[in-house]
Amino acid sequence: MASVTSTYARAFADVVFHQRIDAGKALTEVRAIAQLGAASKALREVWEAPSITAEQKRGLLDAIVARERISPPVRNFIAVVIDHRRIKFLQSIVQQLERELNQRMGFTEAQITSARELSEPERRALETQVEKLTSRKVRARYAQDRSLLGGAVVRVGSTIYDGSVRGRLERMRQAISS
Repeated sequence: MASVTSTYARAFADVVFHQRIDAGKALTEVRAIAQLGAASKALREVWEAPSITAEQKRGLLDAIVARERISPPVRNFIAVVIDHRRIKFLQSIVQQLERELNQRMGFTEAQITSARELSEPERRALETQVEKLTSRKVRARYAQDRSLLGGAVVRVGSTIYDGSVRGRLERMRQAISS
């Protein structure tokens, strides 16, 4: 599955960059189609059914594209995924596409978990610090975990920066016990 998702994600990322399409808009549109498919069992069944012709599936896609005002490149990409019977991988393809586009645009993804909801100035300050650490622009996703007690844990790829109170207490406990 990993090769399927990365193949389609790389191919569409190539289209986005070669045709100079707004990557953010394209990603938003692909996500919208994927969410429609995830939310509608009937839609998934039609798109995955081998007994329904590709023309009929594309006709349904065209109706969705018209209603949602999806751009032609995104429509064509989804049509290729449907035609090649890869629609069941669409969620994974979208996730890989996001990573591919971020990488090509020089962004790194950061998962930031804090004990409480962070204000906008706190988020900007934290993102600035992560940018200094990684020497790359950051696209951050935020989550809350009250068990952290305070501070934040930042995950960038496989690297974890633990600035939480819980993490500090754990390090203190280990230092005292050794």
